Amino acid sequence: MYQFDKRIVMTLDAGGTNFVFSAIRSNEEIVEPIVLPSNGDNLEKCLEMMVTGFSAIKLKLPEDPVAISFAFPGPADYVNGIIGDLKNLPAFQGGVALGAFLRNKFGIPVFINNDGDLFAYGEALAGALPEVNRMLRDAGKNKVYKNLIGITLGTGFGGGVVRDGELFLGDNGAAAEVWVLRDKRQPIYGVEEGISIRAIKREYARLSGDTRQLTPKEIFEIAEGNLEGNPVAAKRAFDHAGEVLGEAIASMNAVVDGIVVIGGGIIAAHKYLMPAVMRELNGTLEMYEGAPADRMEMKAFFLDDPGDCAAFLAPTSRCIVVPGTTETVEYDPVKRMGVITTKLGTSRAIAFGAYAFALNELDK
Repeated sequence: MYQFDKRIVMTLDAGGTNFVFSAIRSNEEIVEPIVLPSNGDNLEKCLEMMVTGFSAIKLKLPEDPVAISFAFPGPADYVNGIIGDLKNLPAFQGGVALGAFLRNKFGIPVFINNDGDLFAYGEALAGALPEVNRMLRDAGKNKVYKNLIGITLGTGFGGGVVRDGELFLGDNGAAAEVWVLRDKRQPIYGVEEGISIRAIKREYARLSGDTRQLTPKEIFEIAEGNLEGNPVAAKRAFDHAGEVLGEAIASMNAVVDGIVVIGGGIIAAHKYLMPAVMRELNGTLEMYEGAPADRMEMKAFFLDDPGDCAAFLAPTSRCIVVPGTTETVEYDPVKRMGVITTKLGTSRAIAFGAYAFALNELDK
């Protein structure tokens, strides 16, 4: 979708230190990005950098852009383009009408969302969702998935939901603000305290007694035996994070019922993260009288794993007879969901999502 569209959309990757400006056409970046300091502690300078960055990008374009679309940290009223109180960009306090400001400066529509939403939208249109449906089609199955949950693992825990091809934002623009789910292992905390960069660092330090300031990548290397440290503690740190992530996904998918795609830097350690995720998804609950019940209505499969992927695609349908007739109908008793890691890459999926969201809104 939109891979052959010739309209141009200007984009921004907004970080606490730098702003990265670019432009996309036909799902491809068409200019060399421009990097400018965000000046996140001074609103006037910050807004000046945005105008400077987008103006410089516009001068590089072969024709005028039709919109500006990008992800920006929250809390925010994304529908109306108003940014709330930000920790990493403290200049944004008390509500800043960023969308209207940029629209007035450049005279084109401006669309602002959070990165979890745009990641999910990009994966639904050009990544995980079409890929899973292609695999099903190639396997001769008639099943077509239309819903997707996107999850980003990094500094925080982000998410987005796409329902039947449309990004689901909710009545307050706050759908899929999944960071407010509970941490299964420590329910007084929010879920990102159990599955984020700081969570893995903290858990490894607690389990190992190692006082070094290590990154999750370094903790992964310890688990692999490639870096000095406690490999047992490293593996357990990822396992504990996977347990928290699995419970969060199960809670989300009980409502959405779709494919789940995971992005963000931490997912590079899926070797040690995903076994616990899948244990949770395919685990059980206990009823009050003591009888076990499946945690989810559907069986979960990790599609990066060849064995799980083959089982996901395996035929389980059979024909059953309509009572009182000789007519038969196909029946598949196995409800299934697929979990997959991003193949687009998180940043690319967000860029695709920003581009497609703008064009979809313009086409309404």
